[in-house]
Amino acid sequence: MTIATADAQRRAQTVSAWSFDVFDTFLLRACTTPDGVFERTYELSGISRTCPNISANFVQHRIQAEARARRTAKEKRGGSEVHIGEIYSFFPFRLFGLARSDLNDLVETEFAAELELCRANPDMLRQYLDMKRDGHCVGFISDTYWDSGRLARLLQACRPGLTWDFLYASCDHGSSKSEALFAKYLSEQGIDAGASFHVGDNETADIKGAKRHGIRPRYYPQATAQLASKFQRETTLFELLCTGAPSRLDHGARTLRRMVAARGAEKSLPFHLGLTVLGPVMTAYDAFVARRCEDVSGPGRQVALGFLGRDGFLSHRVWQDLHGMTSAYLEINRRVSLIASADTMQPIVDLLGKIFKIDGPTFGDIMKIMPPKVAAFFADCPGGIASGEELAEALPGLMDPPEIVALAAGLRARLLAYLRSAIPGFDECTDLVLADLGYSGSVQKALRRVFDIEGINIRLHGAYLISLDDAFDDIADQDSAEGFISDLVVTPHVKRMLIRNVALLEQICCSADGSVCDYHGAEVLREINPRPADQIALAAEIQAGVLAFAESAEDVALDVCLDPYADPAVAARWCAATLTRLLLLPDHDELTLLGGLKHDVNLGTHALAPMIDGDFIRSQITARGLSAACTALAPPMWLAGSFAQLSPSHAYFYALFGANRLPADVFEERPCGQVQVGLFRGNGDATLETVTVHHNGLGELRLRIPLSRSMAVTMIALPLARFAPDGLLHGVTVQQDDDVRDAAESQDVTDLAEDSLIFAGLQRTGSHYRTETEDGCLLIPVAPMTQDIAVYSVAITPLRSGRK
Repeated sequence: MTIATADAQRRAQTVSAWSFDVFDTFLLRACTTPDGVFERTYELSGISRTCPNISANFVQHRIQAEARARRTAKEKRGGSEVHIGEIYSFFPFRLFGLARSDLNDLVETEFAAELELCRANPDMLRQYLDMKRDGHCVGFISDTYWDSGRLARLLQACRPGLTWDFLYASCDHGSSKSEALFAKYLSEQGIDAGASFHVGDNETADIKGAKRHGIRPRYYPQATAQLASKFQRETTLFELLCTGAPSRLDHGARTLRRMVAARGAEKSLPFHLGLTVLGPVMTAYDAFVARRCEDVSGPGRQVALGFLGRDGFLSHRVWQDLHGMTSAYLEINRRVSLIASADTMQPIVDLLGKIFKIDGPTFGDIMKIMPPKVAAFFADCPGGIASGEELAEALPGLMDPPEIVALAAGLRARLLAYLRSAIPGFDECTDLVLADLGYSGSVQKALRRVFDIEGINIRLHGAYLISLDDAFDDIADQDSAEGFISDLVVTPHVKRMLIRNVALLEQICCSADGSVCDYHGAEVLREINPRPADQIALAAEIQAGVLAFAESAEDVALDVCLDPYADPAVAARWCAATLTRLLLLPDHDELTLLGGLKHDVNLGTHALAPMIDGDFIRSQITARGLSAACTALAPPMWLAGSFAQLSPSHAYFYALFGANRLPADVFEERPCGQVQVGLFRGNGDATLETVTVHHNGLGELRLRIPLSRSMAVTMIALPLARFAPDGLLHGVTVQQDDDVRDAAESQDVTDLAEDSLIFAGLQRTGSHYRTETEDGCLLIPVAPMTQDIAVYSVAITPLRSGRK
């Protein structure tokens, strides 16, 4: 053994000192980011009363004051370390109705905010106490504008009785850990650098700074890079969706998420998604459901709680884990409840009218009967398929009311028998809370009609994760409905954007079984489940991560003295931001993981709809424009994911549109010129037609070329050399209908295959082309038309202008 090896082993066995970073390592703050302290300072100071609703302004000025103070210190003293008083000396007092004499008051208020928000990190505290108990020298080294006196007060406030061997604050020594603070600590304490450790969260100051002085570092990051990126996106969406609300004070919800994630074992990506994203949402929703049950309770009331299946399956599992067997899982869907509630034709008409397409066998699966007139109706439909709207309009003439009444009465009896079996003490129940993902309370309303028909005096109370609140005006007077993410949390515009993309959440949260179609005694009869086995397994793994968060969150919150759900409004806003981030701004890993999911329609059909289709969005933008693409009807079911598949920027455009923050005069197209297009007929004749060139906010040029069947055009010649000699061709699409307006607005867009296009006088590499001659053209073949009008659209990003 060499002398060097023996010396290394000796040092590994004898650690003489352990130093800890303070903020975001030994101490955690109950806010989203460190500048949450500034936001709380604003709230605690008189400024929040004299200048309300400008916390963001205060925070930014506090940040700018610190930057100016550090620049000035660097210029005057050669170092950028400053005390808190120096920072506030650069604060714009007059702007906020203050005088310079208020400086000390602001300093004390900010320190009061630190005292309120800081907590000892139990993981670091245990390590600290272990090292102290083993006889090591332990203490703190912090880059901070708080002097060692205030830093000591803060540490002992968070952990009464805490002692240390050394305490270094960078502002007291005019040097940071990245500079000479570590060297000063080693020198003054007489510590052997090679036999000491430093624990911290900052890779530059704590890790590289320690290594530079021979100290062995232990990295304690607040979050992984991937989770930190999610947090940043969530904050962006919070500020977009919850305008005016404090965006940094969340009662420690994000700190709790970081702690749970840090303590969790390394598992699969789906599990991690459940643990770090959906787990916090569903746990906060569980607290909301618990409050709803408390709100409807009272003297003489017997309250029962039921989670509506299939989408309520995951929230029911969370409730079971946190509260035991105190709820029921009720497999009731819109179809079953509406049919059971029908004492007239109208509920059936309403149900069928919302179906996109339907055939005879599907109708039979839904209604369990096939009247001769209905069979004849489908026989007369092209291919035996009708739209739900067409069937709903014809149905009153195809079925007699007594048929509906008899059908509904039978299903109603079976439904009530099932409820009595699933809910203990059903007949003694006075109030039934229905928990579900949401949205308009259709099952609750249908159950109300069922109970009224049968003379059952049970009040119904909806407890929904997401609610379309304007749909609750017709809730019965004795009943109630409330959404966790309500229209008081986000705007109705945002809510409808969330609902448009909620199919992803439904697939993750629902059970592995098919949807209920009927009952036999206490037994649920279900449709065949058409979802692939790997999709069901993926959902189960995500759900396992959700349950892992729910099971550990309460213990961790107690350990860190956090109460993230104390304020329901704050919890709802942050859950909205967390859920919206997943649905609207997924990262690459989430797109890869979730993009292949399929959505089952659950109306007697085995059809599966795709979640994402980026090509569909590209075609819609080419043919109809960005705003029209943002309002595209399903499928694809996950419209935001389809935008994200194009690029993160496209996904953010969609989020801006849904938040009503995408100005049409910026992003929509406007005319920028004209060009003559050649139209060639099969007989060899050719004409020139003038079409308008449009320019949109994405920097693309778009042309629409309308053709009528009578024109008999077989080829379009687009002279790219005239207006876009060098560019990227995004595609050529065609839409058809009976007139120009309907064709241009049609969502039925067909992409022309690239190999069908002819690049005459053009050099092409992938989507990039460059004209080689002054008459370089794109030749577009025109297929035989099936309707009177066809509109050909071309989208190009020019790389240099063709105009002089």
